[in-house]
Amino acid sequence: MRRIESSFQDPAGYMFEYDEELFRAVNQSYKPDYDHLLSSGLYQKLVDLGLIVSFEEVDPSSFCIPGLYKVLKPLRVNFISYPYEWAFDMLKDAALLTLKIQKIALEYGMSLKDASAFNIQFRNGKPIFIDTLSFELYPTNQPWVAYRQFCQHFLSPLAVMANVEIGLNRLFIIYIDGIPLNIATRMLPWKCRFSLGLFLHIYLHSRAQKKYEIHNGQIANKDRKFTLASMKVLIDSLKTTVEKQRWNSGGTEWSNYNENGVHKKEYVEFKTKLISDWLDVLKPNVIWDLGSNDGYYSRIAEKKGIDVISYDLDHACLNMNYVLNRQNEESKILPLFLDLLNPSPSLGWRGTERSSFYNRNKPDLVMALALIHHLVISGNIPLDSIAFDFSRLAEYLIIEFIPLEDEKVKILLQKRKNYFSEYNQNQFERIFSKYYLIEKRELSFCNSRIFYLMKIK
Repeated sequence: MRRIESSFQDPAGYMFEYDEELFRAVNQSYKPDYDHLLSSGLYQKLVDLGLIVSFEEVDPSSFCIPGLYKVLKPLRVNFISYPYEWAFDMLKDAALLTLKIQKIALEYGMSLKDASAFNIQFRNGKPIFIDTLSFELYPTNQPWVAYRQFCQHFLSPLAVMANVEIGLNRLFIIYIDGIPLNIATRMLPWKCRFSLGLFLHIYLHSRAQKKYEIHNGQIANKDRKFTLASMKVLIDSLKTTVEKQRWNSGGTEWSNYNENGVHKKEYVEFKTKLISDWLDVLKPNVIWDLGSNDGYYSRIAEKKGIDVISYDLDHACLNMNYVLNRQNEESKILPLFLDLLNPSPSLGWRGTERSSFYNRNKPDLVMALALIHHLVISGNIPLDSIAFDFSRLAEYLIIEFIPLEDEKVKILLQKRKNYFSEYNQNQFERIFSKYYLIEKRELSFCNSRIFYLMKIK
């Protein structure tokens, strides 16, 4: 048995692996809450609505664990992602899911004792709640214990992303328990004070934290009664405030990538057919599409039933990808933020609470289409370093080489001196051949771009 190191903060239980299967231990101390979760019908209601991962109980006597009440085998989420990797609308949908679950829980005499964004994952294109032990018996006449955490994990990030800078959800890397309210108030522009929801839940909330003693996320005021009706008003107010947070990307050069310049119809059709044919040969189960833009080529794989982690660092592309997934009810694509020059690190206690980009489930195939020239020219990354890093990720690689003469490369060189004479096809093939066997090579008939299918040596 191997205990999951990131699962240590909840006294109600923890996650562990046994025979390569994932389980959740439920401690005796959580018995009253767990029994009510099931007997009240709340758990089944949330499962029926697709809001929470389902589980099955297994015989706890199979595990020699002191203080054990139950052992659960939850439905496994294939890939774990984090809020600092999500698009704006992903974080917004995760916030609304949390509030919806809280409101339903109140009808069954329960409440969420925490409202962490890390309790949400994305499965089949939709957010889903994964922490079964987050529910507690509703504490009558008490404020929502998770109120502050919800504001720090969801409302603060959404507000600063929408009103200051879209990439500020990356502050989760610094503030692992969400963006503190006093930090958000300093960052948000003056106009946000005229939003009733933001004024109540961020500005006044932040002042209250300073004025009163804070304990477990709530103001220590024993004389004040917080009724169930008040709780429902609070949840509705938070929902309205979250719904009002909107980000207007305005579009970027890369968010219309397939419509510009060299990316004319013939090129896109050639590239689409080539990728489709190679995927039919390889039949991978999981693909990482690095530099995926709006996910156009990720969707080629999605239509074949392949799971795709669709990475990009352009937030407009990332959000567009997610919105398209939602509109088209596409269930196989997970859009995530990735800056290959500075990928997600390991975080938290002993660096084990949040896994780095390199320490998560690996794919069968990596696609790097129209990407490598950005790494070499904009990032000054040597070809050998790129080839080595890619070789750590998957057995197969589909990569597109774009020469210096290309229209898009010239854009990158406008503000750079051309120190990249060694960036050419011969050098590219020589270096990548140190790590890969080049199985296929195709030249685009309408430009000088070259596509390669490679297999790790």
